[in-house]
Amino acid sequence: MVKDNLHGFFEKFLVKETIFKNKKVLQSTYIPEEISHRDKQIKQIAQILAPSLKNDKPSNLFVYGKTGTGKTLTTKYVAEQMENVAKERGLNLHILYINCKLKKIADTEYRLIAELSRFFGKAVPPTGLPTDEVYNIFFTTLDQTQKTIIIILDEIDQLVKKAGDEIIYNLTRINADLKKTQLSIVGISNDLMFANNLDPRVKSSLSEEEILFPPYNAVQIQEILRKRAEQAFRPNTIEEGVIQKCAAYAAREHGDARRALELLRVAGELAERKNKEKVVIEDIDEAEDKIERDRLLDMVKTHPKQFQTTLYPILLLSQDTKRQVLTGDIYELYKTVCNKTGLRPLTQRRVSDIIAELDMLGIINAKVISKGRFGRTREIRISLSKSIERKMLSLLEEELSLNDPKQLQKRVLY
Repeated sequence: MVKDNLHGFFEKFLVKETIFKNKKVLQSTYIPEEISHRDKQIKQIAQILAPSLKNDKPSNLFVYGKTGTGKTLTTKYVAEQMENVAKERGLNLHILYINCKLKKIADTEYRLIAELSRFFGKAVPPTGLPTDEVYNIFFTTLDQTQKTIIIILDEIDQLVKKAGDEIIYNLTRINADLKKTQLSIVGISNDLMFANNLDPRVKSSLSEEEILFPPYNAVQIQEILRKRAEQAFRPNTIEEGVIQKCAAYAAREHGDARRALELLRVAGELAERKNKEKVVIEDIDEAEDKIERDRLLDMVKTHPKQFQTTLYPILLLSQDTKRQVLTGDIYELYKTVCNKTGLRPLTQRRVSDIIAELDMLGIINAKVISKGRFGRTREIRISLSKSIERKMLSLLEEELSLNDPKQLQKRVLY
């Protein structure tokens, strides 16, 4: 019965008129023919990397700015144009793009160099060889023919966090060991302070040139959305005010154009599932709730166990709405949760640091209150909707493998 119903559903889905014309246009990986409001940055990147077309080594480049300011898009756009020119003229230019956030590709020095070697046709086992030998294989492979290479390391801060900054130093100094090939690095990061925290010798070699991408304002985001929406949706399927609302949400998130595009795409998908002929403002509100919920749950799921073990008591204590949740109460329950999960409890000071991080992430609101001669403490309030709060509580019980969470809840509530 279910099988027949599903078959019928999929058949109807295939013939149903969709409000989308080309949904890919709203995806973060899409590179448009023209990029709005980034002419200055396009020109700067092009000028810095252009010498590679004459087989000269361009300067290493560090590109930084907040999420959704067009760093990756603009860098990929310039790289694509350069590759087209190189192909037309038969130039031996290779541009490699690697997202350092991807696991098993760039989470260790070994894996990154092995991945780069494989790009040039040399198979390297995923593990097993000394790192020096992997470097030697990479050098030998690169120097077989005369060429210029540009390696784009997106989210380079994630690579350094996992593998240390020595790998950046080695890559930027690699030309000293090469005779036929020249190699340059383009690092991209959302962390505005990333370069300042590098070893001075690594910073000087990576940041030969730097480009900062400022956030978009609401008007710029509106224009970007209108252009993409014209390509992504069929005519007359977006209600007046939808684009403005998307732009307003994104401007609130520090000018994040990527978030605005995601919001419009999700709103379109939600409207289509309800068999609507248009995307309306209510769909934007629903999409915002869905994205926020998914983002928060994913963030909590990927954080360390100690972070989860600190958050769980806060959520549990907050179930009693009449209760004032203070840091001392949280720490006592935190130690109980650690005991049940087999974790070694951190000091109260370290747990306070995690509470401050939760506050910064917007999951809680921590207000410092005076207890007179007993000193100061923080009163904690949850900054989540009840539906997200319940889902997060269930997620943490699963992540922490709490077999009998009701026993803990009884202890808190009664």
